Amino acid sequence: MQINLITGISGSGKSVALRAFEDAGYDCVDNLPVSLLENLISTLVKENSERVAVAIDARRGQSLAELPSILENLRVNHQVRVVFLNANTNTLVQRFSETRRRHPLSTDAQKTQPATLIEAIDKERSLLEPLRAQAHSIDTSNLPAHALRSWIRDLIKDKPVGLTVIFESFGFKKGVPSEADLVFDVRCLPNPHYDNVLRPLTGNDKPVKEFLEKIPEVISMEGDITQFIEKWLPHYIADGRSYLTVAIGCTGGQHRSVYLVNRIGEHFRAQKDLSALQLNFLDRHRELDSIPAAKS
Repeated sequence: MQINLITGISGSGKSVALRAFEDAGYDCVDNLPVSLLENLISTLVKENSERVAVAIDARRGQSLAELPSILENLRVNHQVRVVFLNANTNTLVQRFSETRRRHPLSTDAQKTQPATLIEAIDKERSLLEPLRAQAHSIDTSNLPAHALRSWIRDLIKDKPVGLTVIFESFGFKKGVPSEADLVFDVRCLPNPHYDNVLRPLTGNDKPVKEFLEKIPEVISMEGDITQFIEKWLPHYIADGRSYLTVAIGCTGGQHRSVYLVNRIGEHFRAQKDLSALQLNFLDRHRELDSIPAAKS
């Protein structure tokens, strides 16, 4: 069975992610107590269910400590993936303010005074840290709901075995993605933004590609990043990782980083000698994916 555990910080988009799994045909269960997870899987196996997504959050308190060992037991017979949704504290505070919802850890029966929102968020991060360390993490701070749904759909398409390498473009002016394992700064390269014709375009557009591919520094940067990843990829595989996020950033995340993510992603997908390593490659463009698609 394919088991997807969805967890993370309250307000980071777990409900959106779970609905994306549901739309893809998965059996979905929300707010499941940790103690019932193994029983749920046993029941679904008897019913010949093949794919399930389960959301678990910090409201389960101390029982979360048992979850890593439960997941290890499930991995003996099933394919298990943990998806951890995160966001920076300022974004979470803003979201709770907009929805006027109470944080699930704001009220503690052992306290005479309720926790502040920031205290509750900090406590939740501490409780969930053991899960974050083994999960595929997605930072939703600058990611609207439609983009998160798209990223989840892309994630579902990959094979839940081996190492999944995510190449992600981003703009430094909106911050470095918190899930990034490797970060490359390409702001030193010539910027198409200063060309009035190229400014409204992106690194996906032919004129921008033609502009950048003629610049020796861009070609050199692409080669250096590619060689670095090729050199160290076997070590990340040997480390037993399931996910590796390579973030490439320029100023706005529109031209240079997008172009390089596309080029480097194409390079690795074309390497037939890597097929035996069960590697999966995904491309993401944080700033471009955050823009709603135009309606026809």
